[in-house]
Amino acid sequence: MESPLARLSVIVITKNEEPNVRECLESAKWADEIIVVDAGSTDKTVQIARKFTRNVFVRPWEGFGRAKNFALNHCSGDWILWLDADERVAPELATEIRSVISSGDQPFQGYSVPRKAFFLGKWIRHCGWYPGRVVRLFRKGSGSFTTHSVHERLTLRGKEGKLKTDLLHFTDPSLFHYFEKFNRYTSLAADDRADNGWRPGAGDLLLRPLWTFFRMYIFKLGFLDGVHGFILCSNSAFYVFTKYAKSWERTKETSSRGTYK
Repeated sequence: MESPLARLSVIVITKNEEPNVRECLESAKWADEIIVVDAGSTDKTVQIARKFTRNVFVRPWEGFGRAKNFALNHCSGDWILWLDADERVAPELATEIRSVISSGDQPFQGYSVPRKAFFLGKWIRHCGWYPGRVVRLFRKGSGSFTTHSVHERLTLRGKEGKLKTDLLHFTDPSLFHYFEKFNRYTSLAADDRADNGWRPGAGDLLLRPLWTFFRMYIFKLGFLDGVHGFILCSNSAFYVFTKYAKSWERTKETSSRGTYK
């Protein structure tokens, strides 16, 4: 039976998140504990984070999954809530989380939340983005993160429940910001594939980007999001193309090194 005094730990991974981190941590300050793992920010991210918690760890970058597992190892709460720095916990969601973790005879080991994502300042209702559920709240010891460098996933051990209230996600306020992440994330994804010995084919370069666009824009009704939807679906297709093009580039580099040994 869960204690009504169940403690909640919040974990956040940061790297040069000065524009976001204050509002993120402000929205989570009701939690019993906040853990921030920073990958050597060169802006004021760490200074801002330390105004909200003493548990700020600055360490070399090893990928999102490993950073989050490091954070898990430093959590003392009964439950864990993980956030990205560009996300916000609305008061209504905070109330729902508190109610859930304090209830007796808890049947679930983790809970997914719907995410209300904003792209270039607009809530994207389609494109496959909403509700975009992902498990964010879980009991300590019942989950861990895959070790992918990017797009890591939480592996939950146990039953999954569903929260009703949206988590707010303020992703990519500008195209400049989008393409800053774009280059970094596509490189990390390509590295993950290269490390696993994966080699892209012509179909990956040609068909996967086309499928991404049509799936998001037509089948997921992205056209109903107007110009924002078209830009998002086009950029997402280009993201897929670039990820596989960089994977192809990695295989060429590996082959060249092998040839000239």
